[in-house]
Amino acid sequence: MKIIILGAGQVGGTLAEHLASEANDITVVDTDGDRLRDLGDRLDIRTVQGRGSFPTVLRQAGADDADMLVAVTNSDETNMVACQVAYTLFHTPTKIARVREAAYLTRAGLFDNEAIPVDVLISPEQVVTHYIKRLIEHPGALQVIDFADGKAQLVAVKAYHGGPLVGQQLRQLRSHMPNVDTRVAAIFRRDRPIKPQGDTVIEADDEVFFIAAKAHIRAVMGELRSIDETNKRVVIAGGGQIGERLAEAIESRYQVKIIEKSPARCRHLSDNLESTVVLQGSASDRDLMLEENIAEADIFLALTNDDEANIMSSLLAKRLGARKVMTLINNPAYVDLVQGGEIDIAISPQLATIGTLLAHVRRGDIVSVHSLRRGAAEAIEAIAHGDSKSSKVIGKGIGEIALPHGTTIGAIIRADEVLIAHDHTVIEAGDHVILFVVDKKYIRDVEKLFHVGLSFF
Repeated sequence: MKIIILGAGQVGGTLAEHLASEANDITVVDTDGDRLRDLGDRLDIRTVQGRGSFPTVLRQAGADDADMLVAVTNSDETNMVACQVAYTLFHTPTKIARVREAAYLTRAGLFDNEAIPVDVLISPEQVVTHYIKRLIEHPGALQVIDFADGKAQLVAVKAYHGGPLVGQQLRQLRSHMPNVDTRVAAIFRRDRPIKPQGDTVIEADDEVFFIAAKAHIRAVMGELRSIDETNKRVVIAGGGQIGERLAEAIESRYQVKIIEKSPARCRHLSDNLESTVVLQGSASDRDLMLEENIAEADIFLALTNDDEANIMSSLLAKRLGARKVMTLINNPAYVDLVQGGEIDIAISPQLATIGTLLAHVRRGDIVSVHSLRRGAAEAIEAIAHGDSKSSKVIGKGIGEIALPHGTTIGAIIRADEVLIAHDHTVIEAGDHVILFVVDKKYIRDVEKLFHVGLSFF
């Protein structure tokens, strides 16, 4: 696939890295020559220096025969104009734009072909807010992913000493919970993937990914670790777009406080939020944190735009007694350094956003793609089309399908029913199939499984 990426920042660079390793023809456009040289030295891609909204620059990048334009510069306006130019002059089939400003996102009809022709809108703030909200709703989870509009969920938890299943074989999960069907899709032990089988023994500190119907998630989590108490008190450091959206989404169910430095922003938050308590100050101020009883907080979230400030305020909150801390980290290099120590969960906006983009790049009918373990693995939701003659999966039991190395099928969603995958489960046309891919170099092989052969037509 020939793809032009506008913007060589964190999202554009991460996307180029994902796609360049999958035999795509990638061109990255940016005004910053140093960023482009750095990307060009590391990846097998073309680079073009210039403004991505200029027709001459797009033509130089290969827009005449590009399959897709992904506009993820820091400017909403540049991204929107680039999509307009690509549509009008080059008839680019798929145009994806990152748009952050809520004033644009709330206008109905603005992104139609008759207005601004954007096929897919990406709002990082919305994606990250939804991601954090799910983590708050599932105490103890490292990652929570929805499939088929939330009918099934994939959850990552760390197995702790004292969990009922720790030290026991996976096959005993069914005897512990005879009325709950679930499947362990993958286990990471000391950062190495282990293919889960019936005789696999779960050890303390294993990172376990399991899939189940949404209603059964909490019961399965209880088998792997002691269930954390329900979250009630949430403290948010940073009243920017993500902080405000999150407070708005959860304030009806939780006691929420926001700590924000800017007096003007504090006034805006006070005017627009219903029950959230807004405090002016710094989350790195020890006296303020003590005064606001941070030790009684169930969750402390550091959501400012400054990685270092987020890390330091999170460490302080943990030291002063906050039960759990989550930290927004923009620099991917920091994520692995901080997660799992004093900081419980490091949230990368780039990795949260990248899955939304990848769903539109994957071949076959891929509904959603989710980046797992800081991009090391992927969870994919694909739809099976065709019949037993034209499809490699339809009409076959899961045990008969030649899955690529390190790939497992976790569940099938058929209409409103969640079927946990077993070897005898037969895939039918229209099924949503949830796959877990540990080694991303086999992504293309997974996509080919869901291609429909010519005999179908």
